[in-house]
Amino acid sequence: MSGNEHILVVDDDAEVRDLLIEYLAKQGFVVTPAESAACARDVLDTRAVDLVVLDLQMPGEDGLSFARDLRRRSGVAIVMLTASGDTIDRVVGLEVGADDYVAKPFDPREFLARIRSVLRRTRRESAAEPVVDGRTVRFGRCLFDLEARRLYALDGSEVPITAMQLELLEAFANNPNRVLSRDRLLDLAHKRGSDPFDRSIDIRVARLRQKIEPNPEKPQAIRTVHGIGYVFVPSGQGPSAEG
Repeated sequence: MSGNEHILVVDDDAEVRDLLIEYLAKQGFVVTPAESAACARDVLDTRAVDLVVLDLQMPGEDGLSFARDLRRRSGVAIVMLTASGDTIDRVVGLEVGADDYVAKPFDPREFLARIRSVLRRTRRESAAEPVVDGRTVRFGRCLFDLEARRLYALDGSEVPITAMQLELLEAFANNPNRVLSRDRLLDLAHKRGSDPFDRSIDIRVARLRQKIEPNPEKPQAIRTVHGIGYVFVPSGQGPSAEG
């Protein structure tokens, strides 16, 4: 493993960033640095990232706050960098969804082993996720259980949804790669006819995207087909569509 994985290193300490960038690059990883949570968000909004190395003690927005927000928006792997002996931060970090932690100062070989272990684990979990053919469907950063009619984040926690959002997810899950008009979605979601000029579906889809899309401003799972409606595009499948 290495060569294609993209690692984002978030640390306000330039020396630590440079050390990690040099070391990880020598192992064949693509590495992008970020000196703050704000800079990291800019990277995540424009590039796919496989793993985030995140320092918890940063000025401004700290690592715990950023990790919590990142886990709400994305299933990307997170490895925390913590101060040696700072047990509370490590426990809280794992509770908010980090995959592992490394205490500073760290042995580069141990650090690399943990990075590779997390990447292998997340790759296995991703490969094991059923898509459309099973009863669990991947929607962006969430999994929708069609049998239980429940939505889950990739870490297993349940994501609360309204009855209307539930019906929309079922409609999309049962019609992958099929463009559904607003009228058809309203009909499927309400099990009744609808006003052909009713645009409330746009608001409901927008709210649903806030829960399932890593970046709701650039939706990938539920895409807009302008002038018609929406299409659910399973990961790595389906026709291109406008956001």
